[in-house]
Amino acid sequence: MKILNVRDARFKAYGKVVEGLDVSSLLKALEETPKPDDVIYVASDEKLEACDCAEKIAYSLFGGMPIQIGYCNGSNYLLNAVEYHRDSEVNAALTDLILILGKEQDIEADNTYDTSKMEAFLVPAGTVIEVYATTLHYAPCNVNGNKFCTAVILPKGTNTDAPAVQNNTVEDKLLFARNKWLIAHKDAKIEGAFEGLIGENLSVKDC
Repeated sequence: MKILNVRDARFKAYGKVVEGLDVSSLLKALEETPKPDDVIYVASDEKLEACDCAEKIAYSLFGGMPIQIGYCNGSNYLLNAVEYHRDSEVNAALTDLILILGKEQDIEADNTYDTSKMEAFLVPAGTVIEVYATTLHYAPCNVNGNKFCTAVILPKGTNTDAPAVQNNTVEDKLLFARNKWLIAHKDAKIEGAFEGLIGENLSVKDC
């Protein structure tokens, strides 16, 4: 895949780079989070949420809504799945990382999605980005084989246990966790997930 920078104009369809917020205390706290050989995601971390920039993030990026600050760290080079929320997600990258992104608007009526429509973007260390609610995304990927580490900031309660199953709309089969709709690739073998990604399970390993 061709890797673009988040400051490239093409990223504007998926999100934006956030300027003006001092997140140095958050990045420092991220240094103490675990960096496993696989991928770890923690939705809410008390030490990160205690950072002095948390209130400013909540005000400026979520309009004063209650938020949670967690992290996604580790090692990965495959797409595996795509997810989306009803709200933007904010990432503050401690390390360089790559995000593979798509558009919710390209999901077909049967909830399938063609991975050939996705683009990959480099998020340089220290960058804060907003990923729009309509942007398909999943776990970050390594840069040059190095592990990644990023804060993940979302409305409070997102990505926690899913509510009881209902079948009101065709989209309900994608609801994988609270405020998290997910479409998986069959090769990823994610238990309980709807397998609707069509095409290659994209990789940045040799990029």
